[in-house]
Amino acid sequence: MRTIIIIIQKEFTQIFRNKTMLPMIIVVPLVQLLILVYAASLDMKSINLLIIDNDLSTTSRNLESKFTASPFFNVENSISISQAQNKMMEDNADVILTIPQGFEKLLVKENSSELQLLLNAINGTKASITNAYCQRIIIDYNQNIILNSGNVYPELADYKMINIETSFWYNPRLDYKIYMSSGILVILVTIIGMILTGLNLVREKEIGTVEQINVTPIKKSEFLIGKLVPFLIIGLFELAMGLTIAHFLFKLPFEGSLWLVFGTAIIYLVTMLSFGLFLSTISETQQQLMFIAFFLYMIFILMSGLFTPTDTMPIWAQKLNYLNPVAYFMKIVRMILLKGSGFKDILNEVIALTIYASLMLGLSVVKYKKRA
Repeated sequence: MRTIIIIIQKEFTQIFRNKTMLPMIIVVPLVQLLILVYAASLDMKSINLLIIDNDLSTTSRNLESKFTASPFFNVENSISISQAQNKMMEDNADVILTIPQGFEKLLVKENSSELQLLLNAINGTKASITNAYCQRIIIDYNQNIILNSGNVYPELADYKMINIETSFWYNPRLDYKIYMSSGILVILVTIIGMILTGLNLVREKEIGTVEQINVTPIKKSEFLIGKLVPFLIIGLFELAMGLTIAHFLFKLPFEGSLWLVFGTAIIYLVTMLSFGLFLSTISETQQQLMFIAFFLYMIFILMSGLFTPTDTMPIWAQKLNYLNPVAYFMKIVRMILLKGSGFKDILNEVIALTIYASLMLGLSVVKYKKRA
């Protein structure tokens, strides 16, 4: 035990002396948390809308005013479709709304009329969200017409509207920062566990200090525990710091038990620390390790459900996600913090992470060879 404590002390001393690693531990996570939460948002608030009003009627102007009153649109009028399409080609327009001539007349006589929406779909996500916003405003305007149609459409005078009241659970204000901040916390812990641990051991390979340790009577298990524990402590510290900032700055709720969050974080950190240790055993230089780690890191993060729900992925991708430890912890953190889930609710994910941690730790210990 004394040997392990001495190795841990040595590791902390080495970490705090390293001018490259210390900023990666303190500064990089803070910058990521403060910037990415605001940058990685699907909220659209500056949609450039061009309206071509060929009807110039009271009804068309009322529809136009609905878009103007929305905080999501920057509304501008256009004379012709060719002029509007030129602006879209120049990327100065996101959507074009065309109101045909006779729009009001058809609405009065035939109780129906048509509108045309042209969307810039280079960015498919942006286009789908923009389309949803436009459809919502048009549907709302259509409902207003039906409600006030007693004097225009006598047959609809007794029409009863269905009143739908929507309740959003776990994030009532649909604040995207809450959703993102809980996911960014997982990224911070992953960087500490997966990348920095591997870099630390490979760096010792490069400068030759690991060879000096290998010729000592220190056991392999003592050496590896001494290597992993400091980064386990640092990872938990990063998580605590991130939770504090997210709670006070982004109003991240703590609906569930924080003890459960940190308990599962320990299992997850052991998994990622073992992963980083395994990568260090198959890498000879820091550049080589960074290349491999970054490749795996990007796949894990993009498939974890950070930006898009895992349920929307293809079936083969969902099955492949069973091998993604980040996806398990991402789900655990959001379920505990946002939904207030208990241990029974996350039992399957905890079991999967525990198996993953055992396999990776065992593989890392077997792979690491202490050569005299």
